[in-house]
Amino acid sequence: MSERFFPDSMPPPLADSTTLPWWEAAADHRLVVQRCTPCGHTRLPPAPICPECRSTESDWQEVSGRGRVYTYTAVHRPIAAGQELPFIIAVISLEDAGGLRIISNLVGTPPEAVTIDMPVELVWEDMSAELSIPRFRPVPTPPSDED
Repeated sequence: MSERFFPDSMPPPLADSTTLPWWEAAADHRLVVQRCTPCGHTRLPPAPICPECRSTESDWQEVSGRGRVYTYTAVHRPIAAGQELPFIIAVISLEDAGGLRIISNLVGTPPEAVTIDMPVELVWEDMSAELSIPRFRPVPTPPSDED
């Protein structure tokens, strides 16, 4: 099990026939985006029809989970019992996903340390054996020669 960031009182997300492959990949700790087979347009969240060419044909492309903070907010009021405050909700620009952004939590850093364009990497929160949620944390800064 990974480190838990949210309390057990948080309701689990629901999967349907369109999103199930995404959740199955997440359970294996793989971040995937949907890619339109005819035109190559990527999309997240998954959808049954490509917004660019209207095709219903698609496949899944695994991405690295590296990106940058596009925008964020620090939440100071709990949305579930037992939630530690404050927590950060961030929009992450994924670096190898065709310009896609994902909304998730930024963990492992206090709100005052977060900056726009901060490099981040994917970490997984295992909610159960079948459910993992993508979270992001700041990319560790390599030690400088002055240290």
